[in-house]
Amino acid sequence: MTSKQVKPLVGAVRTASGAVRPLSGVRITGGLLHHWQHRNGTATIPHTIDRLREAGNVANLSRLLEDEAARPYRGRYPFLDTDLYKTLEGLAYELGDGHAAEPVREFYEEVVGLLERVQAEDGYLNSYFQDPASPKKPWEDLAWGHELYNLGHLIQAAVAAARRMGDDRLLRVARRFADLVVERFADGGVCGHPEVEMALVELFRETGERAYLDLAGAFVDRRGSGQLKHSIFAGDYFQDHVPFRELPSVTGHAVRMTYLAAGAADVFLETGDRSLFEALERLWDDMVATKLYITGGLGSRHSDEAIGDRYELPSERAYSETCAAIAVMQWGWRMFLATGGAKYLDVFERVLYNAYAVGLSADGRAFFYDNPLQRRPDHEQRSGAEAGGEPLRRAWFGCPCCPPNIVRWMAQLADYVAAERDGALLIASYTPARIESAALDLAMETGYPWDGEVRLTVGRAQDDACELRLRVPGWARGASVTVNGEPFDAEPAGGWLSVERRWSAGDEVRLTLPMPVRAHGSHPHLDATRGAVSLARGPLVYCVEQHDSPDTAVDDLVVGVPEILGASVGRREDAVVLSVAAGIAAPHSAQLYPELPLEEALPEAAATATFLPYFLWGNRGPEAMRVWVRTPNVTNGKKAT
Repeated sequence: MTSKQVKPLVGAVRTASGAVRPLSGVRITGGLLHHWQHRNGTATIPHTIDRLREAGNVANLSRLLEDEAARPYRGRYPFLDTDLYKTLEGLAYELGDGHAAEPVREFYEEVVGLLERVQAEDGYLNSYFQDPASPKKPWEDLAWGHELYNLGHLIQAAVAAARRMGDDRLLRVARRFADLVVERFADGGVCGHPEVEMALVELFRETGERAYLDLAGAFVDRRGSGQLKHSIFAGDYFQDHVPFRELPSVTGHAVRMTYLAAGAADVFLETGDRSLFEALERLWDDMVATKLYITGGLGSRHSDEAIGDRYELPSERAYSETCAAIAVMQWGWRMFLATGGAKYLDVFERVLYNAYAVGLSADGRAFFYDNPLQRRPDHEQRSGAEAGGEPLRRAWFGCPCCPPNIVRWMAQLADYVAAERDGALLIASYTPARIESAALDLAMETGYPWDGEVRLTVGRAQDDACELRLRVPGWARGASVTVNGEPFDAEPAGGWLSVERRWSAGDEVRLTLPMPVRAHGSHPHLDATRGAVSLARGPLVYCVEQHDSPDTAVDDLVVGVPEILGASVGRREDAVVLSVAAGIAAPHSAQLYPELPLEEALPEAAATATFLPYFLWGNRGPEAMRVWVRTPNVTNGKKAT
C-alpha cells in the first residue's frame, strides 16, 4: 500500500474557473447523520456482506478460478459485480477511518484479491460475461450488458480505496480495464446504462491521464447519435433519442438519466464546456419545477422505472427509486461545485433527509427499492422489478442495486458538509462536525435537522481575514447570525449568509434558522395531489401513518392550513413529531363517481393527527400512510361552501 491521501470521492476540479472545491478535512461527530453512519457500520454493512455472500456475488468471482464445469453463475443480471464494487467503496471509507470490524476488512481483502486474480489478461472484468457458459459474449449487447456501468462502479471503488486507505491494488485493476475500454471505444459506442462517465472523470483527476476525460466526454456526446441498438424500450428510456444537449426535459429511466447528468456535469467541471452546463442547468430547473416529488424523489412509473411527464407525480404509485435519489444528489452536488449555487444544496438536502433516508429501515437491515408517498390499507407492496411477499422493506432483492448504494453513500456523507471557493469556507450542510480547511478549523454543534440552532467555534485561524459562508435554506425565513454574542448585520444573498473578518481561536458564530411547521400545496397541473396539503418542518417532509390514527382512517383525515401552522411540536424517542387538529370527512357515497350535491358542510375538528418524519414510516408494520392529506378547501371532489 502507498501512503494514505484522504480526499473526497469527487476530487478537486482542475480547470473550471471559480468552481467550488470539495473539502476533505471533515469528520461528522454527532447528531442524526452520525447515528446513520454508526448504524451503517454496525448493521447495514455486516448485513450487506452476509447477503452478498448468500446471493452468490462473491461466488461468481471465485468460480472463475475453477474449471469450466464449475458452478453456474448465480443471479439474473449481468451487473451483479457492481454490488460488490459499491460495497467496497463504502468499506474504503470505513476502513480508512479505522471504524470497521475485522470481518469487514477480511471481506474487503477477499474480494480485492479475487478481482486481481480473475481479471482477464487484456484487462476485461465481468463475472457474467467471463463465464464460459454465458449466453452472451463481451460487448455483444451494449444496451443491456452493463459492462461499462460495471467499470464505472469499479473505478469509483478503486479511487475511494486509493484516497481513503492508500491502497492502490484496486486502482491497478480498474486502470487495466479502463485502458482496454479507451482502446475498444476510441472510435464509437456507448453504454445503455450511464455511470462510467462520472467514474472516468474521477479516474482522470486521480491519475492525470487525459484519455479518461476525453472518453467520458465522448460518451456524453455520442448519446442520440444512433450508436446504441435499442431493445425492449425506445430510445428515450436510454436518453438516446436526441443528443444530450438537446434533451427538452429529464426523461426515461430515472437512474440512467441522473447518472448521465452527473457525468456530464463532471465533464463540464474539467473542460468548461458551456454548452454542457447550459443544458444541465435547464434540465435541472425543469426537473425541480415539474418532475420532482416533494420528498425529492424522482421517477413516477413502475413499468420502466422511468420519469413521467411533467406534473405526473402520483403518490401511491411513486417509484422514486432509492438509487435515483442518490443520483439526484450526485448531480446536485456537482452543480453546486460548478456554480456555488445554494439552490442545488437545498434539493440535495431535501433528497438526503427524505427520498434517500426512507430507503433504509430504522434498524439498518431492510430496504425500500421504490418509495411511495402513500400506502393504501389493502396495498400489497411491490419492490423493484420483483413482487415479493414482504409487506414493506425487504432484506434483499434479486436486483440489489439499492442496498450497497445506500452503504457507499452513507459512508461518505462527510464529503458533503463543507467546501472552499476563492479562499472562502462554505458550510453546505449542518451537522455536528469538525472541519479543517486552509483558512479555518471549526467545531460545529447543532441539533439539525430537528432544530435550527447552529454554533460554530473557531479552533485555528490564519492571520488574514477569511470569509465564512453559511447556507440559508430556502425555507428558512428570518435567519439571523451572531458573532461572539453580538448580532451581525447581514442579509442572506443567493442562499448564503456571509461573515468576513479576521478570526481568532475561540470566536463563536451562532446561526439561527427558524423552523416553523409549513403547509405545502401543489401546482394546479399536478392532478394527483389537487385538494391536498403536505406538512414540512425544516428539511423534513412529514407523513401520517394509520398507527397514529387508530380511530380514523388516514384517508378520511381533513387538515386545514391554519391548523398546520399552529401544530404542536413534540418528541418521540429521537425524532420530532407534529400534532395537528384535524377534521373527519363527512360520510360519503359508496359510489365510485357520485353526482355532487349542491352544498356540502365542512367537517368539524374532531381528531388529532400525529405526523412523523417521512423517512421513519414503515417501521411498525404494514398500515396505511399518506404524505398528502385532504384539506377543507376541497371535499369529495368539489369546493366547499
